[in-house]
Amino acid sequence: MRLASFNALHGLRPGDDAADPSRWPDVVAALDADVLALQEVDRAQPRSGGVDMTAVAADALGATDARFVPTLLGRPGRWRDARDPGADGPAHGIALLSRHPVTEWRTVALPQRAGRTWVRGAGRLLPRPHRDRPRHALVAVVDSPVGAVTVVATHLTYLRGQNVAQLRHLVAATADLPRPLVLLGDLNVGPSTATGITGWTALVTAPTYPSHGPTVQIDHALVDGPLRAVTPGRAVDTGLSDHRALVVDVTQA
Repeated sequence: MRLASFNALHGLRPGDDAADPSRWPDVVAALDADVLALQEVDRAQPRSGGVDMTAVAADALGATDARFVPTLLGRPGRWRDARDPGADGPAHGIALLSRHPVTEWRTVALPQRAGRTWVRGAGRLLPRPHRDRPRHALVAVVDSPVGAVTVVATHLTYLRGQNVAQLRHLVAATADLPRPLVLLGDLNVGPSTATGITGWTALVTAPTYPSHGPTVQIDHALVDGPLRAVTPGRAVDTGLSDHRALVVDVTQA
């Protein structure tokens, strides 16, 4: 079974001013994943062609089950927090897609830092105020060819310390779910932190960011339970996004 995780940057190719939605289905199809976790996908946004990126990806992949959970509602420049995972309308968020039947879905709300935090961005001398946004995890119990597998998809905050708190919360919130369990997503932490906090095993070790010449791995595939990589996983330059996609084939341990 092939697993993949991709922070899609709403389908934008680095250097372009706007996304070309015609590229999106080809990129998803080329990943050829049985289960795909997506981060930073749009729904009904002009900047990404007005499409539902999750629905388009599901068609391209041949997925039988797919879910989208919004992080932000509205449009760029007029965002508002999406505190209701089932909210309709233009949105931006995460998704989880599966070619195999999903027997159980769950959404986990992650802790959000209150107030404003001063963050120094890349290339900036002085920090600027940032406000954390709501974060969620999508959980699916997948009836796969290697048996029941729990897959968790998420995109943690970039705020230092808060992403660790979110990861700890996610470990506790999924403790009662069937194993093996795989966590897929942009965790905004490095490999040693990801495995150290969870106690889980990395299925892939490969730099994923930035896409044009990756130097760090902040996108991860972690496993808890009897599942192993068939061959070394890889980070794939899809031609879209500032992240590379993480892809790994797994089987029973």
